[in-house]
Amino acid sequence: MIEYRGVTKSFGDKEVLKGVDLVVPEGQIFFVLGKTGAGKTVMIRLLVGLLSPDAGQVLVDGEDVSRFTEDEFQSVRRKCGMVFQLPTLFDSMNVFENVAFGLRRLGRYREEEIEEKVCDALEKVELSRELAPRRTGELSFGEQKRVGLARTLVLSPRYLLYDEPTTGLDPFTAGRITALIREVNHKLGATSIVVSHDLESMAEIADRVGLLWDGRFRFLGTVDEFMRTDDPAAVEFRRSFAGGGK
Repeated sequence: MIEYRGVTKSFGDKEVLKGVDLVVPEGQIFFVLGKTGAGKTVMIRLLVGLLSPDAGQVLVDGEDVSRFTEDEFQSVRRKCGMVFQLPTLFDSMNVFENVAFGLRRLGRYREEEIEEKVCDALEKVELSRELAPRRTGELSFGEQKRVGLARTLVLSPRYLLYDEPTTGLDPFTAGRITALIREVNHKLGATSIVVSHDLESMAEIADRVGLLWDGRFRFLGTVDEFMRTDDPAAVEFRRSFAGGGK
């Protein structure tokens, strides 16, 4: 389970998170909605130690990680797989080497095991193993997104953290990425936090939704409750981002 307790975070004079409280139960797909600059990405970066909170607690499986050292965070990062908005692949490596990178760093798998795990991860994201020897620069943006997801999945994380996974994609590819998030969550028995402003994606796969507004969660509930609420912030957000915000 992932939990935030009274978390605050400022950058200079700008207070982005103003006492965030949230519980994400096991097995759910939880969407964090919010406008640009609302602090959505900040929340998931706090989970993996890329940022530290100014106050409050961030708990992973009941353990407060908010004051962990870099060495202590290694065990947390093995549980949490982060899929960045941009694929952040290694241009000098082919698809196979990119996906295998994390496994090789662990140093505990034989080469045949690595090959099996990489091919399985590529299959999960609907990429042919024939793409394995290709350079990532030869792939479409949507294919690069899938390679980034495969690189995360190959490590079998318990928690999947997605930062704007459908941003910059055409509607068809965005729909496939959305479906993959749901399928992967089910196959791995994982818990997913999806940072997004894509209402179409949210409506398809979210178990619960939170609207981050002015540094706190203005709304927490189901998709149906979010689409029906007359809360002014939710109404404004729905109006602004109808159609995926495109």
